[in-house]
Amino acid sequence: VETGAIMVSVLLGILQVNRTVLFSVEEKHIRIILDELIYKLFATSNPVIGSTSIKVMLLMVESHSPTLKILCTSYKGLCPFLKKQWTGRGFDEDLSQLMEHLYSRSTQGISQQKFYRAACLIQAAWRAYQTRKRVKYLPKVVTTLQRSFRAKREREMLRLEKLREEEELKHQLELRRHQALREFRQRQLGLMEIIPASEMKKYLQEERSRSAQLIQKVWLGRRQRKAFNEQKPALKEFRAAVIIQRAVLKFLNKRRNLRSSIAPWQGPKNLTDPRRLELRAKVDAYVKLHPVAQVSEERTNERHSQTQEMLGQYLMRRNLQRKSEQQQEALLAHINTDIELLMTKEHLKEERKCISNARFSNESE
Repeated sequence: VETGAIMVSVLLGILQVNRTVLFSVEEKHIRIILDELIYKLFATSNPVIGSTSIKVMLLMVESHSPTLKILCTSYKGLCPFLKKQWTGRGFDEDLSQLMEHLYSRSTQGISQQKFYRAACLIQAAWRAYQTRKRVKYLPKVVTTLQRSFRAKREREMLRLEKLREEEELKHQLELRRHQALREFRQRQLGLMEIIPASEMKKYLQEERSRSAQLIQKVWLGRRQRKAFNEQKPALKEFRAAVIIQRAVLKFLNKRRNLRSSIAPWQGPKNLTDPRRLELRAKVDAYVKLHPVAQVSEERTNERHSQTQEMLGQYLMRRNLQRKSEQQQEALLAHINTDIELLMTKEHLKEERKCISNARFSNESE
């Protein structure tokens, strides 16, 4: 037993120092080592040898992936034996890791299991946080739910009460209508009892005529209302067209007035040819007496445009002044009319007499 423990310890030390040594060992030698280790696990119950053998196998599996494949294919009953024989001997952590490797059958499966466990742990923590948060806000949610439920129940009760009142009102109106119809029939029967037999035919004919007139009146009113409702879109379109036309005509009138107000100067009216020749001779004589320096055509055009601009500004100012004067005259006429209307009132005449008498007395004093 001591020799076997020493051999297993030496092998463990070699693997701890250099884990890549297994890649230089042939597969048959690895199988021999595994046979020896598994034999020691089956043959002895010494915890020292079992712990060392488990550690050696774990190091071989982690550092050399073909070893895991050999264990999974050649030793299929190893996992149940290890679980049954060596659980609870003080090295459960190493044993559980070796069994995980054997169950996963590859190192990639081990990494996937680790990721899976990490994901499960994260999901459990997140669900726990969500549950605690939900439990924390649960009283507020319950209060809000109760409030909304009570409000909805009150609205439903009010709606049902309103429906009940409407039904009751309809029933009352129906009863009143039946009662009024019954009273009318009774009065009609009473009148028919009073009327002589010779006048009965005439009375019935008049009743039919009145009934027909009433039916025709109701029908004509309904037909006219229907026709009016059908004509509403056309009326709206007509009103819109009238408004648009009025606005366009107003705009065109403004543009026309503005164009006429700033029209260029066209010279004096009623100018005859002899008068034009006479004025032309006077201008030529004045130019000869008062010669001016030569001006370029560009300068002349520039002065002409300036003159036209100044003339347009003057005409615009004159038009505005005329409008303001017309407004003032209209306002003065309106004020004078109001004063005349006020002075024609009787009580105002008396007050005016009193005011004039008081003024005369003050002047005499």
